[in-house]
Amino acid sequence: MGKKGPKRHLKRLAAPDRWELPRKVAKFTVRPLPGPHPMDESIPLLLIVRDQLKYADNRREAKKIIKMGKILIDGRVRKEEKFPVGFMDVVSLPDANENYRVLFDRKGRVKLYPTDNPDVKLCKIKNKTVVKGGHIQLNLHDGRNILIKVSDPTKADEDVYKTGDSLLISIPNQEIKAHIPLEVGKLVYITAGKHVGEIGKLVDIEKRGIYPDIVTIETPDGEKFKTIKDYVFVIGEDEPIIKLY
Repeated sequence: MGKKGPKRHLKRLAAPDRWELPRKVAKFTVRPLPGPHPMDESIPLLLIVRDQLKYADNRREAKKIIKMGKILIDGRVRKEEKFPVGFMDVVSLPDANENYRVLFDRKGRVKLYPTDNPDVKLCKIKNKTVVKGGHIQLNLHDGRNILIKVSDPTKADEDVYKTGDSLLISIPNQEIKAHIPLEVGKLVYITAGKHVGEIGKLVDIEKRGIYPDIVTIETPDGEKFKTIKDYVFVIGEDEPIIKLY
């Protein structure tokens, strides 16, 4: 028996809740290809064109629009209908002069919100490694990597980036515009859990060793709640560094 290839189809009943698909309209839906975002945190480009933007009535029409190169993700043309589009990605339609940023609503669903600054995006540092020459490679939440060149690897003060921090970068050329450290006092966006979609101030970080760190968030209304550190995405100081809604 040979090895089975990757699954090409996905039953609607098994599709992530974030997609908000009607379950009984059809048996199958589009399965996203492996890419910059995991399946349960993203949505295939075809579903954005057909179901969210309503630029097509069916899959054939949506596929044609995508194949014509009418859709840009983070400033680059994407012609693959199964390309996974995820949190903070920028979806642009130059012919219609429309730009959208991908966020999660209060129910955790993937949603598009109009944006007037489509040339930048926020990215979370998921991991960092030291590469040849002592330079630092930052691995971001959307699958991209950014190389930080240091003049002297022995000087720790050149390494200001930490896992969990956010970077404001230009797209598509990935120039770092700003660095927002994950620390008390910063404004954060909750990306998962009971409070997904909420924005609040980070007021405390409780380190728990081998267990996930717990953070305390204060909402604009003065209410406080706790969640795990992995669920917070730093977006600014007193205000988001870029307009989200």
